[in-house]
Amino acid sequence: MTDKPTVLFVCVHNAGRSQMAAGYLAALSGGRVDVLSAGSEPKDQINPVAIAAMLEDGIDIANNVPKILTTQAVKDSDVVITMGCGDACPIFPGKRYEDWQLDDPAGQGIESVRPIRDDIKARIEALLAEILPVEA
Repeated sequence: MTDKPTVLFVCVHNAGRSQMAAGYLAALSGGRVDVLSAGSEPKDQINPVAIAAMLEDGIDIANNVPKILTTQAVKDSDVVITMGCGDACPIFPGKRYEDWQLDDPAGQGIESVRPIRDDIKARIEALLAEILPVEA
């Protein structure tokens, strides 16, 4: 892993889970991690309920845009975290891969999305503890 690790979050639509994860990692890493997100079949906009749930925790992902997953994005990443994209995610040797089993927030109300958001935040905090050196 490089001095500044790159983490790629991938879900099918790049409109909910991966965007929330990217938002948390960007905010909680304080710029010490390069953050990418993409989808195998991206939607045309971020899920508005995901945006609202993240705003409740002080993170604004409203200006993010869903992006198509590219082979280059995977090659450029040290850690690839998938969220239900199945076989659409290419595998390259030497990368760290994790598959996070998370409910899809698509079509769900804010009460259902909050626990997903909180689960993602806890996973991001654990990931940061693993990939970033402890500062003295």
